[in-house]
Formats: sequence, C-alpha cells, structure tokens
Amino acid sequence: MDLQTSKIELAKLILNLDNPSILEKIRNLVLTEQGSFTLTDVEKEEIQIAINQLNKGNRASFESFIEKVK
Repeated sequence: MDLQTSKIELAKLILNLDNPSILEKIRNLVLTEQGSFTLTDVEKEEIQIAINQLNKGNRASFESFIEKVK
C-alpha cells in the first residue's frame, strides 16, 4: 500500500471515530512525532565543521560525493 492510500484510509478511520479520548490520543501522537526530530551533539558538531569548510571555500563536486558514498 502506498503512502497516499494509507493516509486516505487513516483519515477515513479518524472521521468515523466517535470517542473523543481516542481522537485526543491520535492528535497527541501526531503532534509529538512531528517534533521528535533531534540531532546528537556529534551530528551537530559534524554539521558545524561542514559549514566552516564551506565558508572557507572547501567544496566537493556532486560527482565526487557520489563516488565516496557508493
């Protein structure tokens, strides 16, 4: 099942709910999961290093990046 179909089916289920408690739980779950993306300190440090390298003009071509990640 593709993502769009899953969303439509979930929306139908939610529209047919009559229990406010369940609706509130679904609402809280969605709101919590949307804001749950966080970076570790190591990831933040690596991003800052990359930004500093870019600011100094140290760049890599897309092709060389692709070769490294293959």
